[in-house]
Amino acid sequence: MKRIIFLLFLTCFSVLVRAQEVKDTLKVGYSLAPPFIVQDGEALGGINIWLWEKVASDLGLEFVYRPMAFKDMLHALEIGSIDMSVNPLTITSERSKKMEFTDSFYASNSTIAIAEVSAFKKFKSFVSGFFNTNFLKGMLLLVFIIFLFGLAAWFFERGKNKEQFRTGYGGIWDGIWWSAVTLTTVGYGDKAPKSKMGKVTSLVLMFGGLLFISALTASIASGFTVHQLNSNPDSFNEFKGRKVGTVTNSSSNEFLKSHFFKDIRLYEGVVPGLSDLQNNKLDAFIYDEPILRYRIRQDSTLNKLSVLPVKFDVQFYAFALESGKIGLEQKISQRILEIKESMEWQIVLNEYGLTEI
Repeated sequence: MKRIIFLLFLTCFSVLVRAQEVKDTLKVGYSLAPPFIVQDGEALGGINIWLWEKVASDLGLEFVYRPMAFKDMLHALEIGSIDMSVNPLTITSERSKKMEFTDSFYASNSTIAIAEVSAFKKFKSFVSGFFNTNFLKGMLLLVFIIFLFGLAAWFFERGKNKEQFRTGYGGIWDGIWWSAVTLTTVGYGDKAPKSKMGKVTSLVLMFGGLLFISALTASIASGFTVHQLNSNPDSFNEFKGRKVGTVTNSSSNEFLKSHFFKDIRLYEGVVPGLSDLQNNKLDAFIYDEPILRYRIRQDSTLNKLSVLPVKFDVQFYAFALESGKIGLEQKISQRILEIKESMEWQIVLNEYGLTEI
């Protein structure tokens, strides 16, 4: 009887030990996000994988990876079906209400990817800038002023200055020629009014023409500046009325909504969005700069895309844990801070083409 009880005790003890081992094994969720999490055949690599596995090794933490979609991973963290995520998650106030965050290990920002425009399209677009409404109106007004003052000069000069302002239709052309030369401040000196009213007409044309030419030049320059901004936008505000894409449930999506972007297309990952951008289904794709640059650099099918030199929406990446795991979070955070201060961390960042901002 004692032997049976002893065997039962051993069995129960073994079950409890195994249950404790299973309980202590962390379920770590991840979603691919190169260069931070990269799939290399069946193995995982990338900056975050290196950092997490070093932390886990140093702290003696047992874990198993759980691959899942980004949106599902966030939900799993909220309900506690996984213990933590090793994705480069941006620390936000909304997320902090639902999960614990370690200290940040990398600072990033959002940027904009666009499809490159061919040289022919750039030239065509540049030429079309000459035919905008303001430019055409200005040119018509310029022709009208030249003709009006040329006709007036001929009228006043045709009697006293026949050598320079001939009678008949030839004289009208002389007046138009003088008006154009005077208005543009070229001043050949081949024709000059001699009559009193001719000189008054000349003064009005010179001073009035100076103001008109200045205004016309400013208008044309303004038109080309707007055209250049539309062709090579240097601010995210240029895209507020265009079709832009980003990743669903991302901090970039929250940023776009809070800044009143009108047409936002959401994607489950970066690659589908960049593919649509390549196929001209989007005007821009807005997301985390290091991820966009790495994807475009590594994927030869995205060779027509480029990243604008625009930085906004600064983000701080961290690991996220199930809410309530404060003790574990503090241990991991302390080790992350120690690793960040090491030269080894800088070497890992350089291998993936990243630097601290």
